Amino acid sequence: MSLVYKVNEPLDLEAAIAVYRASTLGERRPVDDTERMRQMLSNANLVVSAWDGEQLVGISRSVTDWVYCCYLSDLAVSASHQRGGVGKQLIRETQAALGPEAKIILLAAPAAVGYYPHIGFEKHPSAWVLGAREEIIA
Repeated sequence: MSLVYKVNEPLDLEAAIAVYRASTLGERRPVDDTERMRQMLSNANLVVSAWDGEQLVGISRSVTDWVYCCYLSDLAVSASHQRGGVGKQLIRETQAALGPEAKIILLAAPAAVGYYPHIGFEKHPSAWVLGAREEIIA
């Protein structure tokens, strides 16, 4: 399989949503809310895409300051292209786009908890999440 990886290539929204649906990540993203998905993609400042010919098969979507940290929000690979190194290469391409001191940070989907330590990520014990519209306690 000869894939091409592109950084910040404009993506067709329906093709991107199809990748999310074809990966297990679509279960945890608002794929039925087209406008929200459009904003998620357009507001990310680092999107690496994997292409098999003209077909979009993978997406790494991040928000970053380029020099200190990069929050890898989504790593989605179509089921047809999983277990072939596409996810790892999307992360490598994300890393290559960053400054040499920038760290990649992510929250693993439940199905991927075992994947990230396998490829070299270290578990961080103090990540915290505040849900949408949850109030800060006084």
